[in-house]
Amino acid sequence: MKAKLAVAGMLVAFHAFALSPQPPASYPRPPASATMKNILEARELRVCTPGDYRPFSFMKNPDVYEGIDVDLMTSLARSLGVELKMVKTTWATLMADFGAGKCDIAAGGISVTLGRQMLAYFSTPYMVNGKTPITRCENVGRFQTIEAIDQGGVRVIANPGGSNETFARTRLSHARLSIHKDNLGIFDEIIAGRADVFVTEAAEAIVQSRAHPELCAVNPDKPLQYAEMAYLLPSGDEVFKRYVDQWLHLTQASGELGAVREKWLGK
Repeated sequence: MKAKLAVAGMLVAFHAFALSPQPPASYPRPPASATMKNILEARELRVCTPGDYRPFSFMKNPDVYEGIDVDLMTSLARSLGVELKMVKTTWATLMADFGAGKCDIAAGGISVTLGRQMLAYFSTPYMVNGKTPITRCENVGRFQTIEAIDQGGVRVIANPGGSNETFARTRLSHARLSIHKDNLGIFDEIIAGRADVFVTEAAEAIVQSRAHPELCAVNPDKPLQYAEMAYLLPSGDEVFKRYVDQWLHLTQASGELGAVREKWLGK
């Protein structure tokens, strides 16, 4: 019994140490990392985000963001002992803003793509979230496959600059594509009958179908294309990447990641 209690105590102590905001003063500092140095000196974690993508990151007003990635970036900032600062960007300017050093990390429902991987690192993926159509509920049977959507008479809508536009242009080239200025108004366009279908990530399709009874996600459990979500990290900074990856591992092991997902997506 004493041995079991001792082991239990060690596990509790290890868990508390693993998720503590700051390492003990005697703990050796990590190797040089330009990103980590900037974060600790500025006492803030700068996060680039388009802020138009529920349930990942949504800007309610210039000072308030909410969503899965906002909660998780708050947790990452807490682990570093610094404040969180959200930096507004757009999908069209995301990579340019990130490359210009306007932020330390980028989040907000970012899909892992080879094009982005050429310019930056990605963290370990934290969610599988493939391309899924959302349409008016009476059209669910009509838009079951890429082939059914990729027709000249189908009005596809997409937001500019991200993987949704890339998917529409490369996989739905026969459909009538219109580019809306951002994610926010796309769903009203479909409801109003000015567009037929939007292909986005499964999580967004699910959340928006709950918010708009007129809309339905089409087979979100069987996406049209596989995709992973991850965080964009500075290219070449191995120390910061390893830190973020380990933080993600610990949030998953502790149940924090699952709790955040359940909060925004449900069970």
